[in-house]
Amino acid sequence: MIRFDDILDKIDYFPEKELALLKKAYVFAAQADQGQTRRSGEPYLSHPLEVAAFLAEMRMDPVTIAAGLLHDVLEDTPVTAAELHQAFGKEVTHLVEGVTKISRLQEASPETRHAESIRKIILAMTDDLRVIFIKLADRLHNLKTLKYLDEAKQRQVAQETLDIYAPLANRLGMGRIKAELEDLSFRYVDPESYFKIASLVEPLKKEAEKTLKKTKKIMASLMKDNQIPAEIQYRLKRLYSIYNKMKSRGISFEEVYDFMALRLITDTTSNCYQALGIIHENWPHMPHRFHDFIAMPKPNLYQSIHTTIIVGKKKTIEVQIRTRKMHELAENGIAAHWKYKDPGPPPDRGENLRLHWLREMVDLYQDHKSPKHFLYSLKSNLLPEDITVLTPKGERISLPLGASALDFAFKIHTEIGLHAAEARINSRRAPLKTILKSGDMVEIITKPDIYPSREWLNMAFTHAARHQIKRWLNQQKRQQNLILGRQLWQIEAQRHGWPTPPSASLLKLIAQLTNFRIKTAEDLFVLLGSGKLVFSSRLLHRLSQESRQKDKKKSIIKKMMPRLPRRPTSEIQISRADRPSLRLAKCCHPIKGEPIIGYLTSGHGITIHALRCPLVTREILNPDRIVEVSWAPNVRGPFTARLQITTEDKPGLLAQITTAIAQHKSDIKQVKASTFPDGKALISLLLIVKDYNHLQKIQQEINKLKEVISVIHR
Repeated sequence: MIRFDDILDKIDYFPEKELALLKKAYVFAAQADQGQTRRSGEPYLSHPLEVAAFLAEMRMDPVTIAAGLLHDVLEDTPVTAAELHQAFGKEVTHLVEGVTKISRLQEASPETRHAESIRKIILAMTDDLRVIFIKLADRLHNLKTLKYLDEAKQRQVAQETLDIYAPLANRLGMGRIKAELEDLSFRYVDPESYFKIASLVEPLKKEAEKTLKKTKKIMASLMKDNQIPAEIQYRLKRLYSIYNKMKSRGISFEEVYDFMALRLITDTTSNCYQALGIIHENWPHMPHRFHDFIAMPKPNLYQSIHTTIIVGKKKTIEVQIRTRKMHELAENGIAAHWKYKDPGPPPDRGENLRLHWLREMVDLYQDHKSPKHFLYSLKSNLLPEDITVLTPKGERISLPLGASALDFAFKIHTEIGLHAAEARINSRRAPLKTILKSGDMVEIITKPDIYPSREWLNMAFTHAARHQIKRWLNQQKRQQNLILGRQLWQIEAQRHGWPTPPSASLLKLIAQLTNFRIKTAEDLFVLLGSGKLVFSSRLLHRLSQESRQKDKKKSIIKKMMPRLPRRPTSEIQISRADRPSLRLAKCCHPIKGEPIIGYLTSGHGITIHALRCPLVTREILNPDRIVEVSWAPNVRGPFTARLQITTEDKPGLLAQITTAIAQHKSDIKQVKASTFPDGKALISLLLIVKDYNHLQKIQQEINKLKEVISVIHR
């Protein structure tokens, strides 16, 4: 068990005044936790001491370390927030409350717990990032004592760590804690794979360490001879990192070329490149394994030069070369900016780049109310971003692997994404669906008359882009539903003498009768236009307060037969069949010019059916959802028509039929033919026609053939 004096040894640079704050926090925590023990049998105080020790190793400020000592007193002891505030003030209390809010969600359902936990984390981070530093330290020590919990709890905590906390640490550039969280969780989430990887590594450890020590000694001597100050460390790749690389890339253990690694830390960027040159002069290297993350940092601002050298009998060692500052950022990420008495202000641009992801997560939190949807979006955004592309001005933009030019457009600005027409990638024109690669220079060409369509969802990879596309499409659909719903209301209002627009009292009555939330006329029109609300006989009866049951019901066919409207607004004119709120039924493929009816389909507006449709002729459709519609004079095709032709089975007849169709400038989309023992044949054609008149001319032409028995429009 770590002692408080061990923590003091780590922070011997603190002035006495600030050491007093930590001593006070230690005494307070010891008194609050007195008599409590952990599942391991250790005093409960051991846990806050371990958390504080880790924060001290990260060289955090005194307030953060004090909050680490006190982080669970509000959750696990009778201490109140008021008492804590009185003893330590606002800042310490605020941090402890932030950690407590996250911890108290652990009893919820797994899905809700994950989503709500990360929501709390995000909100706490936007308020004070130190909350997540304490929470990560808390989670790290809990994982180290996970063996004392039951198996189900072990798996739950470990899986949550791999899903949320480790990727979160990675996003914040905290490589050291991310690696520890992954390794500690791995053995509980997938013990079979853990021990399999361990069995592969264990026999090689002794020889690998020998090789690393020998190479390190030679490299150190070379740096000294060339007057390059260098600290050289060595390591074997962690088990989870090996497992993840093998799984994600589909490679064998022998193909993990960075199993052994050396890290060379020097003083300046210039010396990093000089050291690289010396290393390449003395060892053969693998060109395809070279990465310059100093010139092109990773999205979480990680910087280092990576090269893989070959030593001995075809053994490979990855060498990482970086400055001391780069190393500190790689280990502790954004937490390095909170380092105690760090001279000078933090690099604003770098911190803003790291926190850009956090701001996107806040937007997700505001947009998604469902824990399931939020968690799905969250996981896709927690995944490490793997590519960096450039704007024409040289600005670096980070995107996930698999992102397209359209994703890039939305990353730059929503308006650019909504009006994107094409891309220029490395000065060459390219479609928006083009998948980007690291180092690409991308420019987006916009046009004011370009807007998203549903097909764009197939081109967008990132949640942010897809979310904006869906939002725009939903807004357009709402607008179309609003227009259609207003027309439907005007028809019913004329029939029943209701006011247009509807009065507040009428809206209230409709809301009460239908259980829909209707506050304004727009709410009502959108519900009508989408087909979610229809004026059924029962509803009309209640609204008009007069009996309509005495009238003999008309048959559906009679009700739908075309008739001249009494007023211009008594029916809806179909001017565009591709509007979101209007669509042509696929069961009958109605064609301009033939009699039609409209059918309100819940959530989809009006579906247009031909009167010849079997759903209409068999009186299958609900009469309450039928509306009168007609073709507007300006509606344009093309339309799809299916003809069923019964003929004598004669050679060459199909060719004669297709010739007759071609004479009337119609295209054949599909042909099916069947023959029967009685010498008859059945030909099914799917044609593209301009309107109903065009189709009738084609039917007449086919009927002229003497072998044709009948031509039926289906």
